[in-house]
Amino acid sequence: MIKNIVFDIGNVLTYYTWESHIHSFGFSEAVRERVIRATVKSEAWNEFDRGVLNDEEVIGLLVQNDPGVEKEIRRMMENVGGLVSKADYAIPWIQELKGKGYHVYYLSNFSFKAEKECSHALDFMPYMDGGILSCKEKLIKPQPEIYARLLEIYDLIADECVFLDDLDVNVRAAKAAGLHGILFTTREAALRELAELGVK
Repeated sequence: MIKNIVFDIGNVLTYYTWESHIHSFGFSEAVRERVIRATVKSEAWNEFDRGVLNDEEVIGLLVQNDPGVEKEIRRMMENVGGLVSKADYAIPWIQELKGKGYHVYYLSNFSFKAEKECSHALDFMPYMDGGILSCKEKLIKPQPEIYARLLEIYDLIADECVFLDDLDVNVRAAKAAGLHGILFTTREAALRELAELGVK
């Protein structure tokens, strides 16, 4: 029986809008593609979310990916508030689930910098029962330990939890940890899959 709904944040409870954020700087198409490859499409990007290195150390890793666009990378990273935008359905959905007796948590790869500068899009957090941001635990999905940490902190039973994420690798890791998992595409599709698990 499902008692706990666990949400990813980016592209689930918010929109992950990195493309429009980078586009907003007016870089040429060629430069924009280089910046994308050096930042959001690079392995080093995960180090923001891991929370082990400080912002300047991680930006240094991004610059190493393509020193020729260092100025543009640094400009893009000055404020990352445009990386995430608010989803109007988030708070009503959380309230609806809690009104039906479910506990609601978040489990997301998220950096300290994004938490601060994207706070406008995280207004749903006070409505939730708690959760984990990767930067604070020094763990990132799909590491098994981050799912175990959520269960441990909130004394949850894995089989009573369903996890919604927009990346299949993270959903598969949740299932391996004993949680139910839903690959999130739209809220409407998620509602159908939740219903199949008995979540009305």
